[in-house]
Amino acid sequence: MFTYTVSVSTGKQEFAETINDIYLTLVGTESCSDRTLLDKSVVDHFARGSVVSVDINVKEILGDIVLVKLEKEKILFNDHWYCRSISVTTPSGDCVQFPCYRWIDFEKEVVLRDDKDRLSQDDNMKEYRRMELESRQLLFRWKEWHPGFPMSIDANSSTELPLDIQFEAAKSVDFSLNYITAIKNLGLNKFLKLSSWKDVADFEKIFVKIKNTVSGLTEYVMQNWNKDYFFGYQFLNGCNPVVIRKCMNLPDKFAVTQEMVQGSLDRGLTLQEELKLLIPHVRFTIAINTAAREKLICKSGLFDKANGTGGIGIAEVIQKAMKTLTYKSLCFPEAMKARGVDNKEDLPNYYYRDDGMMVWEAVKSFVSDVVKIYYGSDETVQEDEEIQAFVQDVCFSGMKNCPKDCEFPNSLKTREQLVEYLTVVIFTASAQHAAVNFGQFDWFAWIPNSPSTMRKPPPTQKGQVDMKYIMDSLPDRGRSSWHLGAVWALSQYQDEELFLGVYPDKHFTEQSVIEATKTFRKKLGEVINIIKSRNEKLKLPYCYLSPDRIPNSVAI
Repeated sequence: MFTYTVSVSTGKQEFAETINDIYLTLVGTESCSDRTLLDKSVVDHFARGSVVSVDINVKEILGDIVLVKLEKEKILFNDHWYCRSISVTTPSGDCVQFPCYRWIDFEKEVVLRDDKDRLSQDDNMKEYRRMELESRQLLFRWKEWHPGFPMSIDANSSTELPLDIQFEAAKSVDFSLNYITAIKNLGLNKFLKLSSWKDVADFEKIFVKIKNTVSGLTEYVMQNWNKDYFFGYQFLNGCNPVVIRKCMNLPDKFAVTQEMVQGSLDRGLTLQEELKLLIPHVRFTIAINTAAREKLICKSGLFDKANGTGGIGIAEVIQKAMKTLTYKSLCFPEAMKARGVDNKEDLPNYYYRDDGMMVWEAVKSFVSDVVKIYYGSDETVQEDEEIQAFVQDVCFSGMKNCPKDCEFPNSLKTREQLVEYLTVVIFTASAQHAAVNFGQFDWFAWIPNSPSTMRKPPPTQKGQVDMKYIMDSLPDRGRSSWHLGAVWALSQYQDEELFLGVYPDKHFTEQSVIEATKTFRKKLGEVINIIKSRNEKLKLPYCYLSPDRIPNSVAI
């Protein structure tokens, strides 16, 4: 008899008493083991983060272990469990790793490959690879949730999503509960009565309540929100730093003349002259998008309570944005050039651009290192049927509502193109989202600076507006409270948040990739130090693109 020791690493489930009927099969190049029912006494030891071992005895050597098959019998109730990885120690003492990182539910069979990553054209087990792809295609299907929107997953609610991409705690995607909790935690309950504020200073009553949660930046906003320089600064480094662009020509009916702004032109110029890698980065993204469609931007969703646009207005914004979305607009350096804001001398102190470029280059360097490990030439990229199918699917299905000239690639010809494509995905899901999301409470908590709704139409003539008109226009107490609850909840990090470059799940185990990851984290550390050193000299620090503040994925 020959003995193979199988070690199962579990995680996430808190209790083990309902787990039973787990079968395991080892598949080698010479033979395979019998379908083995794990002993109940072993299964009972499954708990969060535990490792349990079992010996499997066979009559003959199985050869190189290339697959581990897992099965869990369906019973009356759902007793799914999470498997992190499995290691197999052979009779000769060799140890083979089989990454899993998924929930084992009512599936008929889960097949785990060893930890040696292979391109599709180099794989000698194409049949199992094909079966895995087909099973994923059944789970992840495209659906048009709303005309003109990006295509999304075919699921109407968070509970319909596959277990592997659901949030680990249902409360984390309950926007209603989060907002109500935020309002309670911020002490805003008594302001929910729908009545108007008397004057701008009246908004400070909210700050008395939320003072413990207000950052130094929010205090600065409150004190400087009505100053011209600060209004302009927010277009550079506020919560929406992606709209400012260089104006090359003045509009014909532009109401501002040379004489009106002469004192502001400090350079003596005229007005005209003065103008499988992707996994950590999609963690919870499908879940948060599904929850947003289900509870946030839908009809009668939370946006109707907090924002003047409501869900209908947001839908129109997204539809318009999709008509102008291009692939190059997601390439950070290209986006800066297209908006004419890439020159530091022309536009100094644009920290969103400066920090974004450093993060982009660090991500691109990391991706390049990894791509070169697996793809020896441009030809290997062209021959990879899986990556080509993925890119084609995104182009023709996911982005089908983009304009025809959006230039999303439907194939990749070179390693350089693959590097850029992967960098776009990682940067957009991590840094770009962080830059526009996590400053919402900082910039929007002082409501007069960025009101979520206005109750009167904008004036059409000068001299019509007095303070009473302004206060009657600004959000009432109830809307203000919902607004604060919303931006507070949306600005919070997830529990156990994983930040850029932190990859605890070891999907890559090759030493070359491990070294590339270490280099990546070192470069990110250098970026953190540069930003920290600069911010120490600033009255108003910019932190949103510091890598230690950038989550790996969109999860809120």
